[in-house]
Amino acid sequence: MAQKILLYTFQRKVYRKILGPVYDNEKENWRILTNKEIYAVVKEPTITETIRLNRLSWFGHVQRTEGNRIPKRVLYMNLETTISRGRPRNRLQDEVRVDGRSSWWRRMTGKII
Repeated sequence: MAQKILLYTFQRKVYRKILGPVYDNEKENWRILTNKEIYAVVKEPTITETIRLNRLSWFGHVQRTEGNRIPKRVLYMNLETTISRGRPRNRLQDEVRVDGRSSWWRRMTGKII
């Protein structure tokens, strides 16, 4: 969750740099755009949605490749290592499964993974 917040913050920072300051006629001074104003101007998907879409696209590409290709072998590789303490880390398959079940993916493609 903290990584998503950092990504959103970075994305808004870049948009503020691109769009620049605006002149406020009521207060007669220059100011930066608010988050709502940025999202109203920029009609692009958020950075996390772009990452999810690219992740699903890459996963579909690897699924269609032959079984002896390196990316497909690495995707389904099971490493013989000791299990670390604490919460298990998310694997790429877990992230893709969550992305495929999300509502925005169903709206865009009409498919469920």
